[in-house]
Amino acid sequence: MTEYLNSMNDPMSCALDLAQHALSDGLTRVIQDYRPGYHLAPPAGWMNDPNGVVYFRGEYHVFYQHHPFDAQWGRIYWGHAKSADLVHWQHLPIALAPGDEVDRDGCFSGSAVVCGDTLALIYTGHTWLGDVGDERFIRQVQCLATSTDGIHFVKHGAVIDRAPQDTIMHFRDPKVWQEDDCWYLIAGARLGDRPLLPLYRSTDLHTWEFLDYVSAGSEGDGYMWECPDLFRLNGRDVLLYSPQGMQADGYDRLNKYQTGYRVGQLDSAWHFTGGPFIELDNGHDFYAAQTLLAADGRRLVWAWLDMWESPMPSQAHHWCGMLGVPRELELRGDRLCVYPARELSALRLAPLPDTPGWEDTGSRWVPEVRGDMLEIHVQLDLLDCTDGHLGIALRCSDDGREETLLYYDAALQRLVLDRSRSGAQVTGQRSVWIDPTQQRLELRVFLDRSSVEVFDENGRFSLSSRVYPRPDSLGVKLLASGTGGRVSICRAWPLGSGWL
Repeated sequence: MTEYLNSMNDPMSCALDLAQHALSDGLTRVIQDYRPGYHLAPPAGWMNDPNGVVYFRGEYHVFYQHHPFDAQWGRIYWGHAKSADLVHWQHLPIALAPGDEVDRDGCFSGSAVVCGDTLALIYTGHTWLGDVGDERFIRQVQCLATSTDGIHFVKHGAVIDRAPQDTIMHFRDPKVWQEDDCWYLIAGARLGDRPLLPLYRSTDLHTWEFLDYVSAGSEGDGYMWECPDLFRLNGRDVLLYSPQGMQADGYDRLNKYQTGYRVGQLDSAWHFTGGPFIELDNGHDFYAAQTLLAADGRRLVWAWLDMWESPMPSQAHHWCGMLGVPRELELRGDRLCVYPARELSALRLAPLPDTPGWEDTGSRWVPEVRGDMLEIHVQLDLLDCTDGHLGIALRCSDDGREETLLYYDAALQRLVLDRSRSGAQVTGQRSVWIDPTQQRLELRVFLDRSSVEVFDENGRFSLSSRVYPRPDSLGVKLLASGTGGRVSICRAWPLGSGWL
């Protein structure tokens, strides 16, 4: 309570009050058509990266990049939500507001850790040195804020007030973790057009020692690696990051920016050596992923379910941005396997009736499965499927104008997510290669009002994309063309709200 009363005299408290008033005003103007029912999204205004995901006093806390005054990216605050079960969420007051000398123009992305009885936020303080938006002249430092109640935070200023080299201006997105008796911090940096990942060590979160660059990019690796995360799974080290500036290659890296990983080893000299960069998700919208080591030892990951310079129709509805469902990561060989968090089954309502499969040419409506918040288990039997398409159509309108397609293309040997007719503004395909010897695909599909997330039952891939159909586009169809194969919906559930 003393910390809270003292903070009332802090300029940040005034800024937070103004932001909360703006958020309350924005709520009166929000249009609900695309609002997710069980994904994390801001009450109003703008959301991008998950900033800090942390387990504190028996609850999961997720912070996020937030502009409460408008549905456009702007002067960034930290939004805040919590959950006791990873499923049902509650919005909390905005956690951080910009305004101090070191974060005058934004509290950019970072992470959260628990230190004793204290919740600590480590974030990037951003300042424009020239015109707003001119990234040639910026200052970025790493800052600390702490809380004893998990809601009200006190800033401690910059704890790393300069990059390892004076010529580095882009220096952001600190991810902190504890190992033995020390804290470690990895951040993204840019020297010219070369990405670097500096590593620091501390005993108290206040004073940091630069160790070395964990990794650095070469030609073709992009110019900036945002939101780095370094963690261990099954005795291997995994380097997760979001590169900017990598070029598309065939079906790979088709988004403006990507999120992916390399599996390898961090040696005693603090250098990471690993395999090739692999995209973590192959959909249209997935960026700035950050992980959490849960209390039970699972490695969980969240990401922003949007992409820079993509269509965002909800901005006209006075809100923008959402996070994907929490996912579990496992390491199998040199690949990460990704699964929807097991807790999500708590969203299921009464199961929908069984439906017959489809193997004839053409399409068939599935009247038993209909809605905008669904979990659908799809089985594609690929034996003898040598040509044509086999799959399902989601969020179909009765007039045939809208549908989101998910199908196996036998000629390409790829599973395709096609949103050419998925509603307002969006278009394009994303896909993953399917081993031609595979005889069956089992998929878990999560639909929310403006998103679709597809998971391979065995964790080999996921496809996550935003869609913006009309509210009455609720139908599901089974699709087949060519010869061979069969598609069926094994199980399906309507899903309940994820908000308390």
